[in-house]
Amino acid sequence: MAILGQIRSRPWLLMGVIALALLAFLVNPDSIDKVFGKNPDVLGKVNGDKITREEYNDQLSVLQQQAEQQGQPKNGLEEQAWQLLVQSKLIKQQFEKMGFTMTDDLFWSQIQFDQMFAQNQQLFDEKGNFKLQELKKEVETLQSTNPEGYNQWLKTRKTIEYRIMARQVFANISTGITTGKKEAEELMKERDQLADIDFVKVDYASYLQKNKIKVSTEDLKNYISQHPVMFKTEPSRNLGIVYFPSKPSAADEASVEKEINKLYSQGTDASDGKENFQNTTNDSMFVMANSDMPYNSQYVTAAQLPLTLKDKIATATVGQVFGPYKEQNFYVLSKLLGKKPSDSTLSKHILIAYKGAERSTATRTKEQAKKIADSLLAVIKSNPAKFAEGLKLSDEPNAVERNGSVGWTTPESQFAPGYLNFLASNAKGSTGLAETQFGYHIINVEDKKAGTMGYKVAHVVKEIKPSEATENEVDKNARRFAQQVLGKSFNDFVNIAKKSNFQYSNAKAAKRFDGKLQGLGTDKDGEIIAWAFDKKREKGDSELFTVDGTGDKIVVYLNGKQEKGLADPESVRDQIETVVQNKLAAKQISEKIGNSTNLDQVAKMFATTKQSGQINMLSPNIAGAMEPKVAGAAFGIAKGKVSNPIEGGTGVYVIIKKNETVNKQPGDVKQFTESVTQRNSGMFGQAWLKSLQDNADIDDYRIEIWSKMGNQQ
Repeated sequence: MAILGQIRSRPWLLMGVIALALLAFLVNPDSIDKVFGKNPDVLGKVNGDKITREEYNDQLSVLQQQAEQQGQPKNGLEEQAWQLLVQSKLIKQQFEKMGFTMTDDLFWSQIQFDQMFAQNQQLFDEKGNFKLQELKKEVETLQSTNPEGYNQWLKTRKTIEYRIMARQVFANISTGITTGKKEAEELMKERDQLADIDFVKVDYASYLQKNKIKVSTEDLKNYISQHPVMFKTEPSRNLGIVYFPSKPSAADEASVEKEINKLYSQGTDASDGKENFQNTTNDSMFVMANSDMPYNSQYVTAAQLPLTLKDKIATATVGQVFGPYKEQNFYVLSKLLGKKPSDSTLSKHILIAYKGAERSTATRTKEQAKKIADSLLAVIKSNPAKFAEGLKLSDEPNAVERNGSVGWTTPESQFAPGYLNFLASNAKGSTGLAETQFGYHIINVEDKKAGTMGYKVAHVVKEIKPSEATENEVDKNARRFAQQVLGKSFNDFVNIAKKSNFQYSNAKAAKRFDGKLQGLGTDKDGEIIAWAFDKKREKGDSELFTVDGTGDKIVVYLNGKQEKGLADPESVRDQIETVVQNKLAAKQISEKIGNSTNLDQVAKMFATTKQSGQINMLSPNIAGAMEPKVAGAAFGIAKGKVSNPIEGGTGVYVIIKKNETVNKQPGDVKQFTESVTQRNSGMFGQAWLKSLQDNADIDDYRIEIWSKMGNQQ
C-alpha cells in the first residue's frame, strides 16, 4: 500500500483555504428524526442542491485530521467547513452547466495533477511517469481486504473530484478572458495621457482635528443602505464580555515560593533530622511525594532542560541542586543525578499491525499479527537479505520506499517506549521483535554511535496557582458584577466594567458556528455562543459562566441580535466609521467652498496650500494618494476652468486644468494586451467564485436544527 500510504501520511488538502464542521448534534440521528420528521439529514441547500449531514460529517472528519496533523486546534472550524461545502456545490453546478461529467476516466486521467499527488515525487517513477496502475491496484486490494480503509479512500476521492472540477471550470473560464485591441489602445492612452493641474486639497484628517464630527447610528445605517451588497450578513450576535481570570495573587506566589524554599532547606540543622531535596537519599521518592510533576528517569540533552539550567549543567557536579528558580508559572528545584553520552541508533523496521492498534487500518487480529511477525522474523534471521522482501508486508506508510528506516534516534526521541527499549538493549547488527501500541515491529539495529552528553535531572516542581481564597475573591467579584448589570443598559455594563478595571471586550458579530469569540478564546466560548443564539434570548439578557478546569468566570451581555440581511450598523462601526465620518466631513467642506473660483481663496479658507501636479486615468496618483475622481475631473473640465469640489478618498479637491500632455511609455499594443489579459485572468477566479456565492440561493438550516436539538435536550 505504498501510494495510499503516501496519501495517509499527508494532510488532506482541500480546494481553497477553508476548513471544519459541526458534529455535536449529528451523534443521535434517532432523536433528530423524532424532532424533525422526514428529511432530518438536510442541513441546507445551494441553488436547490442539498447539503446533507453525511457530507458535513465527512468534511468535519477530513478537516479534523488535517488540523491534527498540522498541530492546529480542532474546534471552532464549523463555519469554514460550511463555506467549503457551499463552494464545492457551486463549482460542481458550474462544471455540469458547462456540459462536463465527472467520469471514472476523467478522474484517473487528472489525478496526477492534483496537489495531493503532483508535489510528491515518490508517486512517480524515475522517468517521471505517475504510478497510476499501481495506485488502481492498491485501491482494488483495499476494497476487497479493508472495507474501513476503502471507505476512507472514497471520502478522499470525493475531495479530489471537487478539485478536478474546479481546475476544469477555472481553466475554461480563464480561456475566455481576453482583451480587445481597441480596449488595449484605450487603456494605453489612459496610461500615457497626463493632465497638468493646480489644486487645493482639504485633507479629511486635518479638517477633523479642528472640526469634531460624531457619527450616529443613523449615519452608519444610511451608508449601509447605499451599499447593500457590501453589507449582506448572516445571523450574528453582539456580545459584551467581561472576563474574570482566576490567576494567582502576589500572596499566592509568595506562599508557593516559601513552600519550595522549605523543601530546599528544611533540616539543614542536623539536629532536627528532616529530609530535604539536598540530603535525600531517594530522589525519585522525594519527587513523587513533593512535586506537582512526576519523576522522569530519562537522560536528556542540555537543550531539553529549562533555560535556567542550560548554561550551568555542563560544569555541574552530580548531586548539585539548582534553585529555587521560577519557570513560567512554576517554582522549580533541580538536582543533577547523572551524566553520560547519549547514544544515537540507526534502525529500520517492519510493522505488522492489527485491528485496534493505534493508527491501524488492518483487519487481522492481534494473534494473527503476532504469528505473522514471528514467522517473518524467523525467515529474516536465517537470511537477513529477506528483510527487503518483508517490507512489502509492512503496515508502515512508505516502508518499501524508505527501506523501513526510521533514521537516527536517541533515548530522548519521541518514539514508542517499546521501540526505544529494544534499541537500548540490543547491539549493532541485532534483529528482533518488539511490541508497541502500533503493533509488532521486526527491528534491525543498523548502527550505533556516541552522541551528545545526556543528563539525568530530578525536578521538584510547584505550580503557582490561585489559592481557594483567591478563587473565592474572583467568584465574588464576578457574581457582584453580574448582579450589578442585571437589567441594566449596555452602556451601564461597559461603564461599570471599565470603572472597576475588569477585562472587557466586545464581540460585535459573533456567528453561530464561529466556535471562538473575539477577545476571549476559552473552552467556554462555544457554550456562550449557543446561549446567545437560543430563541428565548432577548437583547439585554446577561449570564455568568464558569470555565471548567480553570475556575475563570465570564459575564456575557447580549447587546444585539442580527438576523440574516443587512448588517446592524453598530456591529460594523469599527469597519466603516472613518469612511462615513470622511463623507460627512466632505459634505461640510464642499458647502463651505460653495461656488468659489479662486484656489488661493479656498486654500486660505482651510489654512492649506495650493499645489501643482500631474495625474492620469490608469494610475490616478496625486499628492501621494490614489484619487480616480480627481483624474476624471481633470480630463473632464476645460483648460483653465475651476472644478466644483471633488469628494476624494483622502480629502476634498478643487482643481484647475492647465494642460494635457502625452508621455509615451515603452511597449507595443500586443505586449500590453497580453499583460492586461494575464492580470485579469489572475484576478478573475476568486472574484467570479465570490460573485457566484453572493448571487446563489443558499439556505442554511443549521441554526434551526441546533436550536431544536437544544430544546430537545
